[in-house]
Amino acid sequence: MRAVVVEEFGGPEVLALAERPDPQPGPGELVVRLTAAGVNYKDVYEREGRSPLKAPLVAGCEGAGTVLSVGPEVTGTAPGDRVAWWAAPGSYAEQVVVPARAAVLLPADISEEAAAAVLLQGLTAHYLVTSTFRAEAGQSALIPAAAGGLGQQLARVLSRRGVHVIGTVSSEAKAAAATAAGVRDVLVVPPGGFEEADKIASQVRELTGGRGVDVVYDGVGRDTFRTGLAALRPRGTFVLVGAASGPVPPFDPQHLGSGGSLFLTRPTLVDHATDPAELAERAHEVFAWLRDGTLSADVAQRYPLAEAARAHADLQSRRTTGKLLLLP
Repeated sequence: MRAVVVEEFGGPEVLALAERPDPQPGPGELVVRLTAAGVNYKDVYEREGRSPLKAPLVAGCEGAGTVLSVGPEVTGTAPGDRVAWWAAPGSYAEQVVVPARAAVLLPADISEEAAAAVLLQGLTAHYLVTSTFRAEAGQSALIPAAAGGLGQQLARVLSRRGVHVIGTVSSEAKAAAATAAGVRDVLVVPPGGFEEADKIASQVRELTGGRGVDVVYDGVGRDTFRTGLAALRPRGTFVLVGAASGPVPPFDPQHLGSGGSLFLTRPTLVDHATDPAELAERAHEVFAWLRDGTLSADVAQRYPLAEAARAHADLQSRRTTGKLLLLP
């Protein structure tokens, strides 16, 4: 079978299609024929060597498909079942080994491609607004990169909850996408514009009557960190959920006190959807949100496995405004 392999860490060009032996399931594992694999920044971090994984490796972690075979100790899942997952290393492949405890059975009305497009970001949006910071009507939130895949899903969930959503984007074209997703106020900040962090934060504060936002959900990291902190109200919460622009530089926690007794947290999906029961419950609600239109499974671009490098380059260049999928 074919898979996208990283022989050594580096830029998108290190992603190469190669032949690999067909996998066999071990205890507690499934082998799944891939229908679609999601592309996300976790894949980028692993490709660049910013994770504990060692090269060589098969890239990818999320996707959906049909079960081909099951290993010993697997119950409740059988060949022919349709499943999706968010945490199976090696998902950029025609056949993927998926831990049975990490697989979500798909309801009949949810397609495999829709599940691949929405599960990881839907689960992330779910825990961010229900567990990390329980967003409620009347509150305000800032989302940097609001036209990205996670940014749009967050905006949809928050706006449905009656939250005043403010977002930043890098172009007028992306502003339209953010607005369509539920962002009430969009600030266009061209590349390099976040160097004027205090100016942008002042614009955010003006949009909240001078108070500042209750929460910042930031998946960008280095470029937007200072802006987000400066835009928070006293005792506001900064949720650092990613580092698309790079890791945040060393930071003195004393600034949280001088900024208004702020809260800073760096949550991960691992700690919110690893337990099978919790994963099943969150996935059930994500699929319900997909049905009622709270979430969207719109796909920005589809690529064959052989073009994984182009998909990564497009993601990192911020040329896209939604979910990217790889198809076998």
